[in-house]
Amino acid sequence: MKSKKLILIILFLAGLFLIASFITGRGTKERLTIAAVDSPSPDIELIDSASGKKVSTSELRGKVLFINFWATWCEPCQEEAPSIDRLFRHFLNEQGFVMLTVLFRDDAQNAIGYLKQNGFNFPIMIDPDGKAARDFGLTGVPETYIVDKKGILREKVIGPAPWDSADAVALISKLLKE
Repeated sequence: MKSKKLILIILFLAGLFLIASFITGRGTKERLTIAAVDSPSPDIELIDSASGKKVSTSELRGKVLFINFWATWCEPCQEEAPSIDRLFRHFLNEQGFVMLTVLFRDDAQNAIGYLKQNGFNFPIMIDPDGKAARDFGLTGVPETYIVDKKGILREKVIGPAPWDSADAVALISKLLKE
């Protein structure tokens, strides 16, 4: 009789431990984190829609990264796309600048057609399993992150922004000089 009670107590405690582990995230391989300004940027791996090659942000260390999550179905993304394209063109010959526009819950063919239709030339990156979006703690689109040469997140903008403005160009130019 005592052994049955002991087994029930052990099973009950094990169940409580599992529930607590699930709630706190302990015991899981992947924890939800949100990218924070002045902290190391998450290392993400994307696929370049033009070449099919994998691109890892850790391989781009030493460059200023402009990471923008967007979608063709997103009206605010459509509003900011012209300024993103102008920013891309502005820094096109700058070896230290890399633009990564990451398609979010959208089809690559839609995005390629959208760029062609509008005469845009910025690159389209694919996040096949959504891991990059999760790693940044994406809340929606558009959302933009600017990462310095050391891999530190320096700017986080939720919502559309005028990326070809004097302030945006000045920020990126300043980071390129650091």
